Amino acid sequence: MKSGLGFWGMVALLVAPVSAQEQASADASLVGELMAFHGSRAIVDAMTTHCYETTGLDNAYKAAAENWYLRNIGYLDLADRVIARLGGGTEGQQEAAETYGGSQIMSAYNQAADKSVFCRTFLEQVDSEALDIDQQLPGVLKRAQDISSS
Repeated sequence: MKSGLGFWGMVALLVAPVSAQEQASADASLVGELMAFHGSRAIVDAMTTHCYETTGLDNAYKAAAENWYLRNIGYLDLADRVIARLGGGTEGQQEAAETYGGSQIMSAYNQAADKSVFCRTFLEQVDSEALDIDQQLPGVLKRAQDISSS
């Protein structure tokens, strides 16, 4: 071992690429989890719009969506900042999360036996803040906040 690094220096060089690779994988995983913030927004937007239209244009749905957005815009912005800091998402990843969220809630709606009860229950969940990002994804939110503050 004439390299001047010594045994532990050589071990560190051998281990570093694995750690960097694991970190890149963890970052990509977190980016995917942060995209769920946008999926949550799509769920609220899709369902409140759909229920608004199918319940006789009840303005409570519009107000619920607007209030949800105002409560959660900071989390959506945080997600975007952390995603950018981690190297960004893949092309179309945000749109895929939004499409997935919207399709999942519409599938649940379509399977509901009583659509008006489904809409009223959904409205109650939005109004009670049960569907807010900090309630639905607290672990991911905490990790994003930690990264943002470091």
